[in-house]
Amino acid sequence: MGSKQLTLGISTCPNDTFIYQNLIEGKVKTPCPISVEYADVQTLNEKVLKGELDMAKVSCAVYPLVKDKYRILDSGGAMGYGCGPLLLSSVEKDFNAEFPVHLPGENTTAAALFNFWAKNSNITTKIKYARFDKLYRNLCEKKIEQGVTIHEHRFTYERDGLHLTADLGAFWEQKLKAPIPLGCTVIKRSLGEELAKEMDLCVQKSLRLAWERKESVNDFIRELAQIDDDEVILQHIKMFVNEYSMNRGENGKKALEFFSIFSVGGKELLYEKEY
Repeated sequence: MGSKQLTLGISTCPNDTFIYQNLIEGKVKTPCPISVEYADVQTLNEKVLKGELDMAKVSCAVYPLVKDKYRILDSGGAMGYGCGPLLLSSVEKDFNAEFPVHLPGENTTAAALFNFWAKNSNITTKIKYARFDKLYRNLCEKKIEQGVTIHEHRFTYERDGLHLTADLGAFWEQKLKAPIPLGCTVIKRSLGEELAKEMDLCVQKSLRLAWERKESVNDFIRELAQIDDDEVILQHIKMFVNEYSMNRGENGKKALEFFSIFSVGGKELLYEKEY
């Protein structure tokens, strides 16, 4: 790319900022200048679907839809065990098909895992969409009855008086005996395989430096996350950043292959967008 900037899209969530901070701050030498754009994961998914970003951290669920134009990096992803999205209720523990289920974006892994759970549980329901932070806030304020939550909300829902209806990640693990493929980093194929390999190494170096520093949580991560609880931020990082973030390996590749089969499901559900 020469001196042309590479546009990188990531979320403000602690796992993304933990992985990419050293790269963003120039502590890792990159083959070209980096221009960073922060957005929620559904917005990043949509931008990649439109080809608007050179490189981005997106939902694994969207990768089958963009794989002709983007290649997946081995590093920078979020995969693992015990880290999946949760179906929560603000009113009762059991699932109630009379209430719509709110999802944090049409192309998110959370939506795909809900579809997988619903299909295998013979459930048909009405679906609505909202940003993940607004969705959780609406659950806490009892403005909605059911929703699928992601990220650090796994650690706070009990404190906030919500009820666990289903652990969608645990359901995936039980059925497929594979890690949960939540997010992955993709880069445009048009930029060439050589640049993709170089950026893979850069992401790995950035993550290695993050693991080596004394404090996992710093001002860069804290301010972007807008979370005032360092312990929750640290739990988030420990859960979503692991060996699969350094290299997805054969297990990660296998999980993504499984996922590509199920991520386009749920056509019998009735969808309504509500951002």
